[in-house]
Amino acid sequence: MSTTGLVEWAYPLAESLLAAPLPRRWKHSVGVAERARTIAPILGADAELLEAAAVLHDIGYSPDLAKTGFHPLDGARYLRDVARADERVVHLVAHHSCAWMEADARGLREELEGEFPRESADLNDALCYCDMNTTPDGTPTNPVDRVNEIAGRYGPDSLIGTFIRRAEPEILASTARVLERVAGAKRQPM
Repeated sequence: MSTTGLVEWAYPLAESLLAAPLPRRWKHSVGVAERARTIAPILGADAELLEAAAVLHDIGYSPDLAKTGFHPLDGARYLRDVARADERVVHLVAHHSCAWMEADARGLREELEGEFPRESADLNDALCYCDMNTTPDGTPTNPVDRVNEIAGRYGPDSLIGTFIRRAEPEILASTARVLERVAGAKRQPM
């Protein structure tokens, strides 16, 4: 499947799983994909791969897919086993936004890492950047406000609240690395 075909395939799949049951999650996913397009110049041939992963990253929240309650794993398993998606998209969905830390807190880290290898650090950083710079309604934000919003929504003592605070330094570092790459690309002569 060409990467152009991958993007064209990913949007309707994500929409079919999220738009009706979880319209806000769908708006978020579309916003994350929009952020992916804004950093396309630093991604080269992987730009469309990232956009496809961005729009699909939260499909594991779909009531039809939620099996473990850990959306990166549920989404990745669906993409691998049912949708037969490009394995790189599957790996990005499985590991998006420091998923290993949440998997660790849920006792699912061995399962996650055993089933799904990680993609390149640059692509993982890029997807984290896109996710953590997008509000639940799909509009742009910054990672500090996004982490605060997540912790506030779930509660500071919840598993998610604890995980997101633990992940915050890595989320901020990922964002800084992406912004440095964007700045570097802008400095390059044409």
